[in-house]
Amino acid sequence: MIWVLVFVGIALGGIVMLICYAVWLAHKAADLFSEFEMLGTRAEELGDLVGQLALTSGNE
Repeated sequence: MIWVLVFVGIALGGIVMLICYAVWLAHKAADLFSEFEMLGTRAEELGDLVGQLALTSGNE
């Protein structure tokens, strides 16, 4: 009988650890997507700056 309780305890601990890991991984994924969004914003800004340089050099 004690072995059943030991295995149930181990299984419950494993499930709790799995849930904690899933929450941690979701937060890390959200951070990564936020960085990708910022990278896209910076790429657009760089494109605008390059476009301004091309317009300025074409007018000379």
